[in-house]
Amino acid sequence: MPDETTPHPFQARSLAAQAMGRIEPVTRAVVAPLHVSTTFLRDPDNGYASGFSYARPDNATVREAEAVIAMLEEARAGAMLFGSGMAAATAVFTALEPGDHVVAPLVMYWALKRWLREEMPRRHIAIDFVPMDDLDALRAALRPGTTKLVWIETPGNPLWTVTDIAAAARLAHAAGARLAVDSTAASPIHTRPLTLGADIVMHSATKILNGHSDVVAGVLAGAEADAFWSRLGTIRAGGGAILGPFEAYLLMRSLRTLHLRAAAQSASAAELARRLESHPAVSAVLYPGLPDDPGHAVAARQMDGGFGFMLSIRIAAGEQAAIAAAARVRLWKRATSLGGVESLIEHRASVEGPGSPCPPDLLRLSVGIEAVDDLFGDLDAALRGDDTPDRQ
Repeated sequence: MPDETTPHPFQARSLAAQAMGRIEPVTRAVVAPLHVSTTFLRDPDNGYASGFSYARPDNATVREAEAVIAMLEEARAGAMLFGSGMAAATAVFTALEPGDHVVAPLVMYWALKRWLREEMPRRHIAIDFVPMDDLDALRAALRPGTTKLVWIETPGNPLWTVTDIAAAARLAHAAGARLAVDSTAASPIHTRPLTLGADIVMHSATKILNGHSDVVAGVLAGAEADAFWSRLGTIRAGGGAILGPFEAYLLMRSLRTLHLRAAAQSASAAELARRLESHPAVSAVLYPGLPDDPGHAVAARQMDGGFGFMLSIRIAAGEQAAIAAAARVRLWKRATSLGGVESLIEHRASVEGPGSPCPPDLLRLSVGIEAVDDLFGDLDAALRGDDTPDRQ
């Protein structure tokens, strides 16, 4: 199979399934070996013709996984793997200069928002949080010449609001800013922000990219190998934030089945959203795949083959009823995180705490690959208050 720089007729799912089709040259293995060495032999002239000198800035197994992600995201600059999604995201903000201005979403991943509120003032970087589904609000928040980064998250966790990536990119670029997109809840199977004008896309690779709840990782993919992209590489290498080879090896395993998992999880999420819309215990279903969802039109334009694997439901009887329903499930697992093959349920306001924009009656659902009838039946019984002994 030709390498990723050579024109070829193969689809992204075919290339991902074969991990770019590379064959290990010594044994002819179809699975790349795991490279764990921390140091590498110098050449007689004291150079490193192999391209590897030490494990902190670079690793061959990490490069293999990065190549697949860059291919999926159509990232001309390539991809960089980090030790966590937070490490990847915070590297982008760390690369800014004192005096810069940032615009970020009002509704976004809570841990990152908390970090931004605490750290940006200490770095003398101003930040405004705006509802990113309102382009007028974004336009009003921009400070041409001073705003250097617009960060969006779409769909936005946990309300699953949708931001128009192409429109946000035009506004950001007109103000002299870069656009970075947290696309964790979409995955490159459903949305490729770089093709819509974004400069950087970030994923918590812990989630659906890995999909097996056994790796913590993050990744950045870039549109152009410019000075800012180079700065991100320096931050990763200098800070020792690269992903470990064992985790990269497991991630590579998962990327081979990403298309299948993402399609199955998205289809089940859509079916559950439709069924739950008419459930008497549910007052609202938040899912961009529903035709009456406020973000549906934009999502239909920028998402391919489905609307993702995440949805939230609001419980008509309120907060305590939501918590009680989550306590009754048997198949769904009460746990944080998302994107795994197992379905998870969480009362998100309890996790985020005071100041959270998350409604107290909301349950966040991460849909896995179980039979959708089983998932609905378990949730339906929990919502109806079925406490019969065989459900304990």
